Amino acid sequence: MEFGSKVSSPEKVKTACIIVPVFESGKLSSSTKQLNDHADNYLTNIIKKGDIKGKIGQTLLVHNIPGINADRVLLVGCGKEKDLTDISFRKICSATILAIKTVNAIEAICCLAELNLKDRDLSWKITQAVKVFQASEDRTDTLKSEKDDSELSLGKLNWLTDSKTDSTKINKAAAKAAAIAAGISLAKTLGDLPGNVCTPTYLAEQAKSMGNTCKSMKVTILDERKMEQLGMGALLSVSRGSRQPAKFIIMDYAGGKQTQKPIVLVGKGLTFDAGGISIKPSAGMDEMKYDMCGGASVFGTMKAIAEMGLPLNVIGVVPSSENMPDGDANKPGDIVTSLSGKTIEILNTDAEGRLILCDALTYCERLEPDTVIDVATLTGACVIALGKPASGLFSNNQKLANALIDAGEESGDRCWQMPLWDEYQDQLKSNFADIANIGGREAGSITAACFLSRFTKKFHWAHLDIAASAWNSGANKGATGRPVSLLTQYLINRC
Repeated sequence: MEFGSKVSSPEKVKTACIIVPVFESGKLSSSTKQLNDHADNYLTNIIKKGDIKGKIGQTLLVHNIPGINADRVLLVGCGKEKDLTDISFRKICSATILAIKTVNAIEAICCLAELNLKDRDLSWKITQAVKVFQASEDRTDTLKSEKDDSELSLGKLNWLTDSKTDSTKINKAAAKAAAIAAGISLAKTLGDLPGNVCTPTYLAEQAKSMGNTCKSMKVTILDERKMEQLGMGALLSVSRGSRQPAKFIIMDYAGGKQTQKPIVLVGKGLTFDAGGISIKPSAGMDEMKYDMCGGASVFGTMKAIAEMGLPLNVIGVVPSSENMPDGDANKPGDIVTSLSGKTIEILNTDAEGRLILCDALTYCERLEPDTVIDVATLTGACVIALGKPASGLFSNNQKLANALIDAGEESGDRCWQMPLWDEYQDQLKSNFADIANIGGREAGSITAACFLSRFTKKFHWAHLDIAASAWNSGANKGATGRPVSLLTQYLINRC
């Protein structure tokens, strides 16, 4: 879908469909009022008949209105004007794209940006709407032998404005949002692929392909032999149970000055997690293909910033493996040596994400980072604690935590800070190694973060636990692409 702007007035613009807001109690927005005035109260007469009450998400398509040039008018309910929020704006956008895609129109004009939201400017509204609209184009039937071609697709959507200055702002915001949407789409696509397709080798090939198309990005892939030479004993202990070789993927985007220290994004890339010897229950195990969504979000973020050309140095690091039961797999009670030199007692082989991440975090030291943010579908405990609305946030630097929280609020991809207190570290004590890989039933997401924190002493670090937010189950099963929006907004703000 293409996005742009159109400088005109609602009644004059020639289009297959113009999208305008309607509030509860029949109140009209400025663009709707202009249409209504030129149509001799045609729209208010329809509203008085009760065909649309203006509630959020209601839509009504009207054809051939006299006095205006548009072929169709799509009225979109926006609730009470004084009650508009970020969440309701996104709901309005979702209802709009669902309705417009039932119309046999290849282009449309949209007036939703005229809605007034507290503390939100024109660029924010365009960015949010474009992300919602573009998400409607994402498909989950790529591996089906018969595709569903019944859904219509809108080719181009222009935002209506009467100002050339605003037109420039709209075009800039739309281009930025389209890049973010492309990153989200990539993360969703990778997440939805089955484990027999999306292997560590497949992810490595996707990284190489991205590097080939982006002049500012250098991609390096470490194989198991190189990882063994480096001493990544924790990561390699996980991959031992799989026939798929592990890959350590490094995507180095150089958009800033050479003297600028990089921001490093680390994404857990477990392409399938059966739990190893501590095998998971069979019910729902198919969803463990989503255990690489942290890595997928790093891929998506790297794609987005490359398309935007952000003036930053950002390195994406994705340690990738499978976690399978096998005669050579980790066993409960095994002790492995990490890249840092710390020994780890493996009490549960299903707590493998932290094993591959700890070596990745130690590797980050040689990159001399400004900041490190890791993203992982790490703990079921975080699902219970926060549910889907928020990703769990842990950090050893409050300024970084605040910046991520702010980026989450701005992007709508929110996170919630959890404690990282020393009192929880005692749960990770081991009689036989430097650290145990689990801390018991209590505070599972916190002790997992405490485990990771032991490998982040030399840099500012944050951990995002996306075990609940990375995908949806049930009838709408599929990857969400989170937290690409949060990460890209954080990086934009850093510029």
